[in-house]
Amino acid sequence: MNVFSKTMFLLLISALLHGCQSPIILNNNIDSTMSFQEKITTNNPLQTEPTRLIDRELFFADAEISYGQISPDGKYFSFLRPINDIKNIWVKPINAPIEDAYPVTYDQNRSIHDYFWSRDGQYILYKQDKGGNENYRIYATAPTTTATADTDPARDLTPLAGIRAYIYATPNKTPNEIIIGLNDRDEKLHDVYRLNLKTGTKNLIYQNTAEIANFYFDLDGQPRLAKRETKTGGFEILQLDTEELTVIFDVEAEEDVYVSQFHPNGDQVYIYTNKDSNLLDLRLLNLRNGDVSLVHKDPDNEVDIDRAIFSDVSDELIATEYVGNKRRTYPQTPTMTEHWAELKTQFANSEVYLRGSTSDEALWTVLVNSDRDPGAVYTYETATKKSKRLYVARPDLPNTELSPMIPFVYEARDALKIHAYLTLPKGKKAENLPLVAFIHGGPHARDIWGYSAYAQFLANRGYAVFQPNFRGSAGYGKQFLNAGNGEFGTGYMQHDITDGVNYLINQGIADPDNIAIFGASYGGYATLAGVTFTPDLYKAGISYVGPSNLETLIKSVPPYWKTALASWYRRIGNPSIPADVEDMRSRSPLFFADQITAALMVIQGANDPRVKQQESDQIVAKMYELGRPVTYILAENEGHGFIHEDNRLATTTAVEQFLSEQLGGRFQTDIAEATKTKLEELTIDPATVVVEFVGIEDEESK
Repeated sequence: MNVFSKTMFLLLISALLHGCQSPIILNNNIDSTMSFQEKITTNNPLQTEPTRLIDRELFFADAEISYGQISPDGKYFSFLRPINDIKNIWVKPINAPIEDAYPVTYDQNRSIHDYFWSRDGQYILYKQDKGGNENYRIYATAPTTTATADTDPARDLTPLAGIRAYIYATPNKTPNEIIIGLNDRDEKLHDVYRLNLKTGTKNLIYQNTAEIANFYFDLDGQPRLAKRETKTGGFEILQLDTEELTVIFDVEAEEDVYVSQFHPNGDQVYIYTNKDSNLLDLRLLNLRNGDVSLVHKDPDNEVDIDRAIFSDVSDELIATEYVGNKRRTYPQTPTMTEHWAELKTQFANSEVYLRGSTSDEALWTVLVNSDRDPGAVYTYETATKKSKRLYVARPDLPNTELSPMIPFVYEARDALKIHAYLTLPKGKKAENLPLVAFIHGGPHARDIWGYSAYAQFLANRGYAVFQPNFRGSAGYGKQFLNAGNGEFGTGYMQHDITDGVNYLINQGIADPDNIAIFGASYGGYATLAGVTFTPDLYKAGISYVGPSNLETLIKSVPPYWKTALASWYRRIGNPSIPADVEDMRSRSPLFFADQITAALMVIQGANDPRVKQQESDQIVAKMYELGRPVTYILAENEGHGFIHEDNRLATTTAVEQFLSEQLGGRFQTDIAEATKTKLEELTIDPATVVVEFVGIEDEESK
């Protein structure tokens, strides 16, 4: 089952400031017609007994089984499982018990967090970097081999130093080959190769000398289209199978276009675009004459299309999905309509998310979950319409003791409506609660209603958790997205967060004297901006891989992002233009740190290529110089978000204790010795921080 998620693509495109969040499926048990207070009353009933303190490891330790998949031929079930606290890939025959599973990788340094099967099921492929530097190489292993500490059968298919490999396509026609991009010739640009999975040999298809940002291939694996950003920040879709690069479709700045999948006829391609409309919809682009026809748009005229789902057998469109307050799926064929109705009947009280299928579509894999449940993965047999559970994501997590995530809408100071979510401590009266504003990354991403480990963890500790989709967030149309242009820090993107906090204070829900702000990536920047530019609002702030200086952030982006900088210049500023530099500095918390009165915690991965360590070093050093309270957590073997369990547990412990000290929430005092030791290792004395400025000249001379 082929799927293309617009949200996932946006997360990749906005990786410059993207936080560490995954798409979450929505629960559908809340009536959208209720008032805000009715939602709170209905979904937060009082209890006679206080809720127990749930062990932090149940939220943040590595799951015993995660990211389960069925091989394309239906013979094997694969999943991630830790070996010595490092997640590796395991395999078992589809009908064998889980005890018969065996590892097919044995990485002893860094967890594997993503993988997929080759088209014919002969190989399992995954990407791996070193210490979070995002210089990904591509590896392959066979599902029939067993890995040990002494013998790891995984092969490095791109053994090149300092490169970042992309996987562009896995054609059905040539299952023993994949199409990849390598920036070994020019670190700013990716050339395109066919890579033989058996021999590891690669053959050049296209040398990228035209500033191409992405390539697209038809169903036979032939290079047909490319995408390039224009100097003004628009995008153009180019035809590759012509004598010269020819523009077949383009959009202006503040519009978007994403290529989804080729139509089976080979002459048309599905695209997502909001050209001449506010919301992204699904259209067919005719490559012979450039004609465009509408395929599907949101029937509620509310949100952008999130993903299109295509058949693995016929390559026809079988469903579209949209995410408003909940996920809405629209079958596009009679067969899909029948199966979808059956799935919704079998899992009537949960959300159902289609994850994939075998190549003959005899078996589908579906995730069934809710806002209080990370979920379980099932197989669905299309012939019998029977479902079978493969595994539960976190079987020991007491779901009945978790809190509902409540969607609501509030008005910003200019009357723009902002969508948000609120998670309340279970069993506590929704009055005068300590509040954590938990801000998503991107910023051109969004929070989605569903299970959130941090939201549930913080609610269990006694905090109300507020998650706003401020302007500049994705999914609500281009007008809302572009309303965030130039509005970082001291503008409306930050005002929307401030106004949401004040709304909850005015509703009597939040204690105005006990407010914290916490976020990763852009959320980390919003945290620093919040405690800097609205110092009277927040008592504490936690910046996780957050930039402190917009100028140094833009100057130090990885070289392979420089083909997509025009839109970022429009949204944030161009460091080569003096007026823009002045504006970026006026929005950078670093230069106004003397206004910070809140206690501050800063969390950083030393190898982060997006928000470099200097961004955290700068603000920590400045806080120390000013004699202000600051806690610094630095992991030497992490990047843009922590994937190692020991680092994650230690950091979560630090966050929990910090918030307890500042806002008075509950704190789990029993801490494993290994976690204590790791936290001591990660905690840096601010007096020892040395700041090194990385300017644009430094980057271009490398």
